[in-house]
Amino acid sequence: MTRHPYLFPDAPRVLAHRGLVTPDAAEHGVVENSFAAVASAHAAGAAYVESDCHLTADGEVVLFHDDDLRRVADDPRAIADVRLHELEDLMSERGGLITLAQALEAFPEVRFNLDVKAAAAADGVGRLVAPHADRVLVTSFSDERRLAALAAAEAAGAAQRPATSPGSATVARLLAALALRRTRRVRALLDGLDALQIPERQGPVRVVTPGLVRAAHAAGVEVHVWTVNAEDDMARLLDAGVDGLVTDRTDAALALVNERGTPSV
Repeated sequence: MTRHPYLFPDAPRVLAHRGLVTPDAAEHGVVENSFAAVASAHAAGAAYVESDCHLTADGEVVLFHDDDLRRVADDPRAIADVRLHELEDLMSERGGLITLAQALEAFPEVRFNLDVKAAAAADGVGRLVAPHADRVLVTSFSDERRLAALAAAEAAGAAQRPATSPGSATVARLLAALALRRTRRVRALLDGLDALQIPERQGPVRVVTPGLVRAAHAAGVEVHVWTVNAEDDMARLLDAGVDGLVTDRTDAALALVNERGTPSV
């Protein structure tokens, strides 16, 4: 399998989880997935920013994790019920709203890892990332949403498909196939993927295992683990062969990777 341009040069990779919000920025009201958070990650040297996509009431794809505004703005409304200008007003003192179109235009050197959080956003995500497919990875907990976004990118004339990581159902099937030692099934499930973006554990289940890392690498698929904030865990996972760390502590992860003599990307 030919490696996707999104994954050049070699790992390890540090993916800024929803951008970077330092303690000082948080004290000044900056929140995750804001324009300021993305800019801060870029300024810290992060080549990759992980974010999330929702659709506003007037059809704009915005970088936002939750499906409503309760946690971020103490507002009960759903993102899908709020118009763009209203969301811009709410985010004006929280680091500034950033749409997906703005993110791709304002940060042409950044590679975006986009989680499609709403089915309604899939088509818009695909269309917007089509001209930038070499520097975008599309994922979702829902394989249906992920595949819809990839199809929309193709329909919009993308020169190649964006990189992609599977949804939770595919990951569950992969873990079952590994446990049953169904080698052909494992290979089939990994076919067409570029990365496995997974937690180290899911409740009592250990997701990241030596066998999974070996199987992924044998298929040319990288393993990215989320969300890793303790430096000891970062070092341990890199020692175990994982290729990427999704982290809220981008600055610390970049420093650790560079100290180990393996320049991050």
